[in-house]
Amino acid sequence: MKKILSGLRKFFFPPHGSPRWLVILPYLVLAVIFIALASGVTYGWSYANSPSFCGYACHTMPPQNATYLNSPHENVYCTECHIGRSVLGTQIARKTEDLYELYSMVFHTYTFPIQASRTRPARETCEKCHQPEAFEGEKLLTISHFTPDQINTPLNIYLVMKTGGGVTPAGTGMGIHWHIMSKVEYYTSDPLSQAIPFVRVHNPNGTITDYVDTESNIDPAKIDPGKLKTVDCVTCHNRVTHNFAPPADSVDSAMSTGRISPTIPEIRKKAVEVLSVAYPSQPVAMSGIAGLENYYTQYYSDFYSANKKLINSAITELQTIYNRTVFVDQKVDWTTYPNNLGHIDSPGCFRCHDGKHMNAQQQAIRLECNVCHSIPVVATSQDFVANIEISRGPEPQSHLNPNWISLHHDAYDATCSNCHTVENAGGTSNTSFCSNSACHGTAFKFAGFDAPSLRTILQAQLPPPKPTATSAPVVGNPTYAANIQPILIKCTACHNATAPSAGLDLSTFAALMKGGQDGPAVLPGDSVDSLLIKIQSAKHFLNLTPDELTLVKQWIDAGALEK
Repeated sequence: MKKILSGLRKFFFPPHGSPRWLVILPYLVLAVIFIALASGVTYGWSYANSPSFCGYACHTMPPQNATYLNSPHENVYCTECHIGRSVLGTQIARKTEDLYELYSMVFHTYTFPIQASRTRPARETCEKCHQPEAFEGEKLLTISHFTPDQINTPLNIYLVMKTGGGVTPAGTGMGIHWHIMSKVEYYTSDPLSQAIPFVRVHNPNGTITDYVDTESNIDPAKIDPGKLKTVDCVTCHNRVTHNFAPPADSVDSAMSTGRISPTIPEIRKKAVEVLSVAYPSQPVAMSGIAGLENYYTQYYSDFYSANKKLINSAITELQTIYNRTVFVDQKVDWTTYPNNLGHIDSPGCFRCHDGKHMNAQQQAIRLECNVCHSIPVVATSQDFVANIEISRGPEPQSHLNPNWISLHHDAYDATCSNCHTVENAGGTSNTSFCSNSACHGTAFKFAGFDAPSLRTILQAQLPPPKPTATSAPVVGNPTYAANIQPILIKCTACHNATAPSAGLDLSTFAALMKGGQDGPAVLPGDSVDSLLIKIQSAKHFLNLTPDELTLVKQWIDAGALEK
């Protein structure tokens, strides 16, 4: 040992008068050692943050890795979301939090399924790439489905998503991302945040509005403000990278992209069936899915003989789907992690927008399609054109009730046809606005339509029945009471005393003659210059029939008599 220490001393501290290279050599060696160590540490740090380490070196992560590799974030490092971008010192400090996971893995203290217990705020992760302030506009969304019948009948659902919400010159915009630009807090005792009994909205004027689930029996005064969570990106986009899609969604996607041929008889139905079986292990699942070939050899032998390659390709794709969405040993499948986008397979939007979160005035957080997207339009292969309806005109006062969607089926009457097509109303034939299979043909099990406490509240809010009247036969000069008021009743959905559109109330003779914000609507004796006739002679939200318009003109020219 003494000789080694002596040799090192002479190497690093050469005697006086030694050659220059001998003096420089120790420093070069130290530099090489430092570079090697620094490179090793840097590589180790980079590898420990890499998807390869997270997905393959850690044996508890195969489910998350499989979905990550099939996600929009495939080229984003795991640490970009789970640690966030920051200076090195901060990242190292955050990385130390993983020591708990390391301990759990070494000593096998974890349990399946793995649940993320600590995540960084969206401001430190998502919003380093995605800027909510810039979100605006709308986006056309096409959802492809196939019917579980013999010919796998295709159908598409078209939606215009109102993805806006960014800052506008006048202030905070509206749309889905309004939730991010406005401060919204919520309380949940559920670790997966699937049950949200309390919501607090911070209004632009500094006030707050509290909403309570009428079925929860929770007392807002007893909620600890420190336990309130703030809505951010991950509140809704919680499975954007690790989404375990349900069998029906996976099969529809594969069929719409051609990975499974829609020409295979009953493939939509049979594919969902084999993927939905609770197999005891992955090998058994692979064998069970492969058994689908026997079904086609038995029941569709001619098709199988001519299209064996198509069927085998479909089976291979189904096995791939299963291996990406189900991990038997780790107790993970499409039901393990609820996806908060949407409201069909999990509560999602309906955690708050279920129609039964009420404020002190018994007004709900709106449960209404038009808040986030247009009314869905269903189109099959026989529909040459799909018409998406975008509402632009003034809404009737009844429609402005925050509880309208829960009231509308009880308030339906003949006046609905003033604005909407109503053939087969409440049906699923897709032959009119009021017959929509995407609405009436879907069981929205997470909405609060049938909550007993909600029905009691809504009963008192039903709009009064619309008056019905028939214009009397004209005897002499027409009058307002006998001939004109019955015609204008349908206009009072917007032009009423409660909230008159453009300041014009058409519900009474005195209000009609008073006019609105654009001046008098009727000039007795002068139908040509009367604003009512000018508006009704052009395209309007609701136009009178030609006969009705002629009668109104006749009434005005005769002096616009009340009686």
